Amino acid sequence: MSVYVNGVEVDATGTDAQFAAVRELLRQRAVELGFLDAAITDIAEVDAAVEDLLAEEVAVPTPDEAECRRYYEAHRNAFRSGDLVHARHILFQVTPSVNVAIIRARAEEALNALLAEPERFSELARELSNCPSGEQGGNLGQIGRGDMVPEFEDALFRIDAIGLLPHLVKTRYGFHIVAVDQNIPGADLPFEEARGQIAETLQANVEEQALRQYIAILAGRAELAGVELEAAETPLVQ
Repeated sequence: MSVYVNGVEVDATGTDAQFAAVRELLRQRAVELGFLDAAITDIAEVDAAVEDLLAEEVAVPTPDEAECRRYYEAHRNAFRSGDLVHARHILFQVTPSVNVAIIRARAEEALNALLAEPERFSELARELSNCPSGEQGGNLGQIGRGDMVPEFEDALFRIDAIGLLPHLVKTRYGFHIVAVDQNIPGADLPFEEARGQIAETLQANVEEQALRQYIAILAGRAELAGVELEAAETPLVQ
């Protein structure tokens, strides 16, 4: 299906139709405000004009000290350096073709066996684990924050997580029996050292929201065919 933006046919070949429509909306707005000559088709020149347009029309306030401190206090765990654990696991993998209840029952059975005889962990990892680490007795080595999927890390980095965990850990990959052999806590990063990173994060979030709103306003006053874009009726500031 052809895509039209204000009567202009958009070439969406090899790209997402919405992306192509948004690009054309921005190009047309750049022409409207004099940032770009309508006859120019060079991609680099169009992109440069759109950047100038966004710098002019999408105002993004710089986060202040109070906002940065609120973010810091709400995300303290993200500003710790050096949290490490040494861990082992046994994975009972879940795939679309397996019976999840049966897999979970097998995992629970193995966990109960290990709670009674934890010294068998390596043996059962080699026998049962669907992870390549099973060949090394389930050893995952040293793990830092960000190395694993969040649901697995949530279990590893709990304050009381040490030794064989008495419950299964469920992730997108399946059910895990987990043993934390060593927990090496890191140190809190002072706000003064984290402020720059926080400001960049908040700025990026605000920029993304502002750009999305700006595009919605452009879409709200445009005539679109062959594509749907989220639209808003708030008038643009001329």
